[in-house]
Amino acid sequence: MGKKAAAKTPSKLESENPVTVGADEDEAQERAASKAEAFTRPTFQAALTLAQYGHGFGDLDPLALTHALSEQVQAANDGELGRAEEILISQAHTLDAMFNNLARGAAKAQGTDSSDRQLRLALKAQSQCRATLQTLSEVKNPRSTAFVQQANIANGPQQVNNCPTSSGDAPRTRKNKNRQNELLEAQDGQRLDTRTPGTASGTDTDLATVGKIDRPEDG
Repeated sequence: MGKKAAAKTPSKLESENPVTVGADEDEAQERAASKAEAFTRPTFQAALTLAQYGHGFGDLDPLALTHALSEQVQAANDGELGRAEEILISQAHTLDAMFNNLARGAAKAQGTDSSDRQLRLALKAQSQCRATLQTLSEVKNPRSTAFVQQANIANGPQQVNNCPTSSGDAPRTRKNKNRQNELLEAQDGQRLDTRTPGTASGTDTDLATVGKIDRPEDG
């Protein structure tokens, strides 16, 4: 007699309900998509950076930081720029402190190279402070936008057509009319004569017949 085939032990996936397995896969994909979406958000990336620089405040929760940053982003979208102004003026004061500290260090430095290096850093901090204050001024007082239709600048003669027709044809040069001449020539043969009237002359006399022109016999 042949050997009886051993019974096949069902795998874990085969023993589970297919509907349950499909639901678990969909849930895993949703979690992966949610993580990817959160990781690519600027507020989440900023939260991770803030957590790295905030060691003095203990362990900061990136999710809590993301929520706080999202509120500030929403406020800025609504036109509330109070936090932006607060950041700029605070950074300006910080840069000013850096400038003064580096400038004093350059004055106290013994070597020429050290003094020159600190002085360069001080001037960079001063430049950044000025740029920050300029940005703050533009946030407080936005520049007015001027819309200019066209500016034509040329050294020689040029022709510019700024009035395209609705039909798409090229604009035609309008013929200038002299209104005074148009009035004077309303009817054919009528013109205004401003000269002084002359004295009437007599009738013309009869003209004599022109004689034969004398010329040599040989042509």
